[in-house]
Amino acid sequence: MEHKIAAPNFWDDQANAQKVVKQVAALKAPVEQLNGLKRRVDDLSVMITLAEEAGDAELTAEANHEVAELEKAVHQFELQVLLSGRYDSFNAILTIHAGAGGTEAQDWAEMLQRMYVRWGERHKYKVEILDFLAGDEAGTKSVTLAIRGPYAYGFLHPEMGVHRLVRMSPFDASGRRHTSFAAVEVMPEVEEEVEEIVIRPEDLRVDTYRASGAGGQHINKTDSAVRLTHYPTGIVVACQQERSQVQNRNVAMMMLRSKLVELKIEEQNKEMAQIRGPQMEIAWGSQIRSYVFQPYQLVKDHRSQVEMGNVQAVMDGDLDGFIYGYLERKANGELERP
Repeated sequence: MEHKIAAPNFWDDQANAQKVVKQVAALKAPVEQLNGLKRRVDDLSVMITLAEEAGDAELTAEANHEVAELEKAVHQFELQVLLSGRYDSFNAILTIHAGAGGTEAQDWAEMLQRMYVRWGERHKYKVEILDFLAGDEAGTKSVTLAIRGPYAYGFLHPEMGVHRLVRMSPFDASGRRHTSFAAVEVMPEVEEEVEEIVIRPEDLRVDTYRASGAGGQHINKTDSAVRLTHYPTGIVVACQQERSQVQNRNVAMMMLRSKLVELKIEEQNKEMAQIRGPQMEIAWGSQIRSYVFQPYQLVKDHRSQVEMGNVQAVMDGDLDGFIYGYLERKANGELERP
């Protein structure tokens, strides 16, 4: 492929050239990561030798810290190699819907939004809000995030399902304990057309409306927001974050393609489940994780059985233990991917 890129007429077909360049980048990324880890191992070996020869306590402490960091990096790389699904290396589109319960559930949805934004920041991913519907009094009714970075979809797909919160409500004057639910949906970001997904113009209804919320005079005074309805599936997507109607339509089309791809993946998984026989089913509406704030503090994943007592760390984006625990059990054949 690199030989193709070097050809004099390579850029004559711009669209195809860009696809090839992206493919090359995707293929080279894990090789470059592996080489980077090897260099870190070599550097660490030199550091340990110097620390032992010099009896330098400070250098020894630095080497111990690098060992711990390198172990984390290698562990993440091992799991990344296990992500072999067609779309695992793609960016992710993550949508959070507040469950029944009014302000309580809407506040919980906003807390989850912050949690995933923080997770993205920890991994140096780019996080962008594509669509947002504010809660009636506080919080969020629904929000759609684009989380862009290597293997974002592969790592975030295990988050799909219902998340349960138990806490003393800040909105209840009596201080009673409340249980709230929010649903998380994760799709691969499919920016380009794929062979198995065909969207015909006659199957689409396009509505434009005035965007709400922050964005300046232009975004609030023109019908720049776009809503697409796909008649064959009933899927509805909307985007209001860009300045122009054309930009919002393009983003909405990308979101629709992504939803259709995820729908196809779900259909394939169901077919495979029927072939294999009864399996542990993880579907929309099932409770995958509980976050207990009171009377004790615990976050527990009900599929991998991974638990963490530091609730604040989890809400600050420390989700890797749950994600890795799920991926490891899946790799060992102990459970099925949603």
